[in-house]
Amino acid sequence: MNLQQELNKASGFKNFELLAKQVVEGFIAGMHKSPFHGFSAEFAEHKIYNQGESTRHIDWKLFAKTDKLYTKRYDDETNLRCHIIVDNSSSMHYPEVDDFLINHLNKIGFSALASASLMHMLKKQRDAVGLSIYSDDYDFYSPEKGSERHHQMLLNQLSDAVISKPLNKTTETYTYLHQIAEKIHRRSMIFLFTDMFQTSADDTKLFEALRHLKYNKHEVILFHVIDKDKELKFDFDNKPKRFIDVETGEYINLYADTIKESYQDSVSAYFEALRLKCAQYKIKYVEADINNNFNNVLTTYMIERQKFI
Repeated sequence: MNLQQELNKASGFKNFELLAKQVVEGFIAGMHKSPFHGFSAEFAEHKIYNQGESTRHIDWKLFAKTDKLYTKRYDDETNLRCHIIVDNSSSMHYPEVDDFLINHLNKIGFSALASASLMHMLKKQRDAVGLSIYSDDYDFYSPEKGSERHHQMLLNQLSDAVISKPLNKTTETYTYLHQIAEKIHRRSMIFLFTDMFQTSADDTKLFEALRHLKYNKHEVILFHVIDKDKELKFDFDNKPKRFIDVETGEYINLYADTIKESYQDSVSAYFEALRLKCAQYKIKYVEADINNNFNNVLTTYMIERQKFI
């Protein structure tokens, strides 16, 4: 990577919070035709002021508009707790990208910016957010909080995850989901961003872990992050290529067309099995194609939030 590419990448991450804000504002601008018309990216939760309470948190701007006294809700009065879980294994860093651009992301970049966008919306609604990042280890954990300092720390962790280059980092999602489930004691919405490519082929263990979260009465939303063109449609030109498993280092040399049909059948069957299993356990399954925008992620959040509160 040359110096200019390094500078471009550094610039992108310096503006990480700004990119998340742009994603949300673009989403909100397109919501006038949706069931959520009237939602504002800038609103904060309020409650009617009761005589005898401290006047410290009265929203005087709102008083000037309405002639009524309201106080702002703060972290200890949050309506919602949310925990975001991000898979940072090697497969999530596919495809390789030189620049962090909003329309040119790999799977970890998409997951991190989607997470930051959710955090931006949750912050505006005075909700508490926690974060877990895992690969072949439990890389990071922070419980749900709502302070600005906490928000900036989580943004920094997401940025670090994107620019990290984990080599041969395998995935045992179920191990860390059990650990996370033990840490989250209060009922929360849980967003899991993962490509569902497990080093272990035992999906039973994965869904046992997801059920562990459901058992604790959390609402679990699985964002299945994929590069649909490559990982589902297997859209490669028919030239000899070496396909490398980035988690194990194993590889195979072949012409894409020789296995394209059987590959598509196998992967489609696997994805459909995931959908059915999620439905069975009442886990919200959402396809998150990195070639699309973030509307599917944010719309899911809006719908599930209304159900949750």
